[in-house]
Amino acid sequence: MKTTPFTDVHIALGAKMHEFAGYNMPIEYEGIIEEHLTVCNGVGVFDVSHMGEIWIKGPKALELVQKITSNDASAIGVGKAQYSCFPNETGGIVDDIIVYHYEDDKYLLVVNAANLDKDWAWCQKHNEGIGAELENASDNMAQLAVQGPKAKEVLQRLTKVNLDAIPYYCFETGEFAGCPDVIISNTGYTGAGGFELYFYPQYGLKIWEALFEAGKPEGIKPIGLGARDTLRLEMGFCLYGNDIDETTSPIEAGLGWITKFVDGKNFINRAALEKQKKEGVERKLCAFELQDKGIPRHGYDIVCSKGEVIGHVTSGTMSPTRKIGVGLGYIRTDHSKIGTEIGIRVRNRDLKATIVKPPFRK
Repeated sequence: MKTTPFTDVHIALGAKMHEFAGYNMPIEYEGIIEEHLTVCNGVGVFDVSHMGEIWIKGPKALELVQKITSNDASAIGVGKAQYSCFPNETGGIVDDIIVYHYEDDKYLLVVNAANLDKDWAWCQKHNEGIGAELENASDNMAQLAVQGPKAKEVLQRLTKVNLDAIPYYCFETGEFAGCPDVIISNTGYTGAGGFELYFYPQYGLKIWEALFEAGKPEGIKPIGLGARDTLRLEMGFCLYGNDIDETTSPIEAGLGWITKFVDGKNFINRAALEKQKKEGVERKLCAFELQDKGIPRHGYDIVCSKGEVIGHVTSGTMSPTRKIGVGLGYIRTDHSKIGTEIGIRVRNRDLKATIVKPPFRK
């Protein structure tokens, strides 16, 4: 299995390790619920160095980004980031990504670890005839997500960059913990606030040690991928492979807001997605809360009040902050209105649930 600059640290700390996207990654340290609440109430550090990073550079950079992504990259100023996705030719999603406008004619695409090879091939394929400069920088970039309401206070002790001056989905590059050229990004996948740090792998241990020393007063802790999943689900954020994939369109997934049909942006499968947005879709990704006791799981059937199957669960868990079962699932559009009562079929028993507007975390 592949390793990150922090793999030996995770093992030394007693983390429960498991293969993820070809990497040996920490799933949990002292328990998913406790780690989840640490991020919600304080500050936690995720090793997300397994994520993929692709540079698109040169005079043709924007042209390529506009062709392969659903969102309008021309609207991103330098120093800003944008959530987007790669639509495929058949109405589905190759991957969901974050696009950073690093400098003029230079964009950084951060992609899901399990999709890196597929995404890299996708970028190369659609660059034919355009001629932008592509660089797969994944092996030369490490990443830590420092998340939680106390994250900014801890991070500010380690940099002269004014973190208060970096709005949500914006970033700056500067010195951090004595290490140069660190991208400090006001982004995250937890809904709890915080920043993500991108840096050269050789600075990894120095940055890790500095973070945990600086964060002692706030009770900073390492957090595994298990809590990362429950945190994103409490916010209603999509997980590729569960809630979105090659068969789900961004319109069905509620990602119409990152699918921009602006003049001159002829992105892949635009016409079909534009038709979907105009005419509607047969199913929608919805959030739901259980009234009955139970935990919804991926693949469970969703039924209407008459017991007819109207969809399926894509993600589900017991909310650590709410102590109720919550989840996401695709539901027939005629049953998708917020407030609609549905059932989650668990071992031939239909648990009562209601469609709600995320986030689940109050």
